[in-house]
Amino acid sequence: MASLEVQATPNPTTLEPERHVINGASADDVDELSPIEEVRLTVSNTDDPTLPVWTFRMWFLGLLSCAFLSFLNQFFAYRKEPPIISQITVQVAILPSGQFMAAVLPRTKFKLPGLGSRKFSLNSGPFNMKEHVLISIFANAGSAFGGGSAYAVGIVTIIKVFYGRSISFLAGWLLIITTQVLGYGWAGLLRKYVVEPGHMWWPSTLVQVSLFRALHEKDDRRMTRAKFFFIVLICSFSWFVVPGYLFSTLTSISWVCWIFSKSVAAQQIGSGLRGLGLGALTLDWSAVASFLFSPLISPFFAIVNVFVGYVLTIYIAIPIAYWSLDFCNASRFPIFSSQLFTAQGKKYNIKAIVNDKFELDLAKYEEQGRINLSMLFALSYGFGFAAIASTLTHVALFYGREIYGRYRASYKGKEDIHTRLMKNYKGIPSWWFYILLAATFVVSLVLCIFLNDQVQMPWWGLLFASAMAFVFTLPVSIVTATTNQTPGLNVITEYVMGLIYPGRPIAIVCFKTYGYISMAQAVSFLNDFKLGHYMKIPPRSMFLVQFIGTVLAGTINIAVAWWLLNSIENICQDDLLPADSPWTCPDDQFFFDASVIWGLMGPKRTFGSLGNYGAMNWFFVGGALGPVIVWLLHKTFPKQSWIPLINLPVLLGATGMMPPATPLNYNAWIIVGTIFNFFIFRYRKQWWQRYNYILSAALDAGVAYMAILLYFSVGTGNSLTWWGTEGEHCELATCPTAKGIAVEGCPVN
Repeated sequence: MASLEVQATPNPTTLEPERHVINGASADDVDELSPIEEVRLTVSNTDDPTLPVWTFRMWFLGLLSCAFLSFLNQFFAYRKEPPIISQITVQVAILPSGQFMAAVLPRTKFKLPGLGSRKFSLNSGPFNMKEHVLISIFANAGSAFGGGSAYAVGIVTIIKVFYGRSISFLAGWLLIITTQVLGYGWAGLLRKYVVEPGHMWWPSTLVQVSLFRALHEKDDRRMTRAKFFFIVLICSFSWFVVPGYLFSTLTSISWVCWIFSKSVAAQQIGSGLRGLGLGALTLDWSAVASFLFSPLISPFFAIVNVFVGYVLTIYIAIPIAYWSLDFCNASRFPIFSSQLFTAQGKKYNIKAIVNDKFELDLAKYEEQGRINLSMLFALSYGFGFAAIASTLTHVALFYGREIYGRYRASYKGKEDIHTRLMKNYKGIPSWWFYILLAATFVVSLVLCIFLNDQVQMPWWGLLFASAMAFVFTLPVSIVTATTNQTPGLNVITEYVMGLIYPGRPIAIVCFKTYGYISMAQAVSFLNDFKLGHYMKIPPRSMFLVQFIGTVLAGTINIAVAWWLLNSIENICQDDLLPADSPWTCPDDQFFFDASVIWGLMGPKRTFGSLGNYGAMNWFFVGGALGPVIVWLLHKTFPKQSWIPLINLPVLLGATGMMPPATPLNYNAWIIVGTIFNFFIFRYRKQWWQRYNYILSAALDAGVAYMAILLYFSVGTGNSLTWWGTEGEHCELATCPTAKGIAVEGCPVN
């Protein structure tokens, strides 16, 4: 490959993309820089390969931040409404720590035994951006996929608490580490398809890039990006005490309920938390950015796809199915709920149908009858089925030729400036990933074979789960890299294993974790690699930091969980805990319910011949055929540039987070995203370029810091009670509308 020469003249006033000379030729062609405008406006096209990254500061602060986040997130995970402490929170706090260490640590150089003549120092000079990036990658490992603790901890919890069985610390540790690391093996082999191509831009990484540049680069403007960040952070931090504690009703302003205080139908329509959310608003950033993450980092075409899918589900499909068709007697149940119901509209008593052997008690099951779902819950499963099916056909039709081309000649195509600059660093040999994959898989097999009495999953289940995760990693990565939306495999893995291996709830959740989380961790691994790609971090450093951080975080997760599960009496058991106890474990309760629905009873009793919702299976067919129709329209009308922007995996999976996400979250996310990524991006592009991602990071960090403060100050029982802290005042939204159905607190029709 010809040598690469890069010359740049940064412009701190406008921050326009720098001009370069590459191999003596002008790089005015934007594809030479990046085919994505947001990347050209955000990511620097220069690099300094001489900056040290393997420093004492990086290791000390990286390991400390990883341990800090993994401890806090696991500790909070067992509490009611747990805050998620994200990578951004630590990212901001690390800067003064790194600068302090650079100022006080001695710069004396010394030799270490066994390493020859190489000299080392505790202080390698000024704290630099690349050190900061690697520390943040460590922190990201501590927050796990999705920003919380390791997913497999939930298996340990439900085994010990809800099923009352024993699991050893070793089995729990192996389960957590293998599920967190397994996907890294094949993810590394897929980097050339979803990290190196310029148009695989991973929108969420631009927030990190923008924040790093704001914190480290000099800016001569009066309102520097660093100053803007800290001003917004202080404002966000100060404001969150209002919706977070003093006036929590501001989280969901459902004015329709206030006007129609005695109408069930009106409250079903207007409630932002338990209804369709028509007109519901929020003044709480945590409600805007939760579940779907910050709307400021999602491209506008993805927001449009989510909006269309949201409207299709919430304002077309649900009203027709609930009020017009009364599909599966939907009017007997709330319009929006994640709970299970009997045919008479009562809450289903799940624990009553579990016998002493942790199997389904058919006699008790027959007494209560089939389970019933709210209309939104049922349709969310249906659209989730469609989203998974459409992901495969969408990627095959729209990206298949390119993937095949890169497979045949992955390095012969045109590369953007960032891929060219990364050629200056040693790549990671493929055998690193093969060894990691083989070793993790062997350990997982040992767990399934020799500790099967604790995890229930057979060895062939591991093979099947790994194959499913591997097949979906590439298409899901492509969707995430281009839309910032990640379809999940949690439902489909439960569905498949529930059909094949019913009656074994622990086996189902283990299969789901190996199938879903190994794919999700692979996507997270690739996302971090793209951040390193933009920030020009040596790939080998990225790999080692990610691997070490993941093992450390998983170990701390299981240690904290083990401590809490064995020290807090009746933890996670609502009926045995004091009324004001914070240790209610809402996520683990949902995890347990899923193990019963999909594992104990099996999908046949919900979506099969023995259940009420077999019609939902047709969504698989519709999802698979949908991208074919879009692709044919694109080929028929190639000049219509908007047609290929129809992304059915995103559109059909738009409401996949419902529940626990609510229409309130979607309303706010769509409105804020449209304002910033359409209007401001189009009409105030220079402001968007300088401040958009900084604004997102500052709002997130401010909320996170105040959430921590509130938990340690007033979150231990010091409640505040008045009209403004009593919720959205839509109590009737959870009532059924069918005649003759009597539910406590609801009018009888």
